[in-house]
Amino acid sequence: MTSITDAPESPLPFGSARSRKTTGHHVIRWLRANLFASITSSVISLILIALLAKAFVSLVQWGYWNAIWSVPSDQTGACRSIRGLGACWAVIPEKYRFILFGTYPFSEQWRPALATLVFIALFYVSSRRRWWRKELIAVWAAALILIGVLMWGGIAGLTYVSQDRWGGLPVTLILATFGLAFGFPLGIAVALGRRSKLPAIRSLCVLYVELIRGVPLISLLFMASVMFPLFMPDGVNVDKLLRAQIAFVLYAGAYLAEVIRGGLQAIPRGQHDAADALGLSYWKKNGLIILPQAIRHVIPPLVNTFIAFFKDTSLVLIIGIFDLLTTAKTSIIDPAWQPFSVEVYVFVGLIYFVFCFAMSSYSRQLEAQAHPN
Repeated sequence: MTSITDAPESPLPFGSARSRKTTGHHVIRWLRANLFASITSSVISLILIALLAKAFVSLVQWGYWNAIWSVPSDQTGACRSIRGLGACWAVIPEKYRFILFGTYPFSEQWRPALATLVFIALFYVSSRRRWWRKELIAVWAAALILIGVLMWGGIAGLTYVSQDRWGGLPVTLILATFGLAFGFPLGIAVALGRRSKLPAIRSLCVLYVELIRGVPLISLLFMASVMFPLFMPDGVNVDKLLRAQIAFVLYAGAYLAEVIRGGLQAIPRGQHDAADALGLSYWKKNGLIILPQAIRHVIPPLVNTFIAFFKDTSLVLIIGIFDLLTTAKTSIIDPAWQPFSVEVYVFVGLIYFVFCFAMSSYSRQLEAQAHPN
């Protein structure tokens, strides 16, 4: 029988005086341990805090207090009068449709907007573990078909829109999604091939990885844009967006292969021996035992590669494809709004940040689930 003295203490009510006092002690202890542990640390911390406070105040003054939020497109004089003192966020409502959707027909821009929402919904569903079933493949197939119908049109009463008119955020999501969706299994196959006992397969995989990683992505895009059509039969013309997509798949596959190979090398030899002792075939051994452990070991570098790859899609500018960053640059060619490029880049930067931060946060959740201790 548990006595009164042995009974656990009841948790402190949130917001109570004792709770606030305990929280205050924790904060003071953390500050002493991390910022004010010594005289040198205290001086450096105070200097940095003062600099950050000054930068924060200046940013708030520029981006909020002195900012102009709306102005007629033909009356930008008010924005010019505060240039350097405050932001002119009026450029965003004026140009956001071109930034997000490029030269896609104005009356049809609900279609790329809906396609973007389908992409986001697809990412969300794929991030939920309860949906990690075979049916998810059918969900992906249906979603990608729907996105293709929305973007191209030509059926179900939708006006046909050629890929030359596509631009902005949907193009960035298409390049990144398809590049990673096809590059990841390619990377797994190449990583396994580099560890193959067959010299021909191993040499071919090594050659592919070293060749792709040994040249800049810009070179691959140029090759896909200029050289690839030369190898096609007469009369066969592959769209430049598809050519760029192929280059991104090859690029992603090579880099992901090396990340996954590092995870494979971290698996103890005993795991291989145990799988062989159970009589598992090569594919079952890797699919059920080796690869899940290897991928769990390399979640941080995998996500780092995903984030870098998502941002690298902006390089398609050099072959004339209007991704999100390219449409942002083009939107401020208008002389009336040209002085306010900083505001446009901040807007685009926030979009990139949201997607990259979502990937980073999801990777931390996966790490916590994979390593609960």
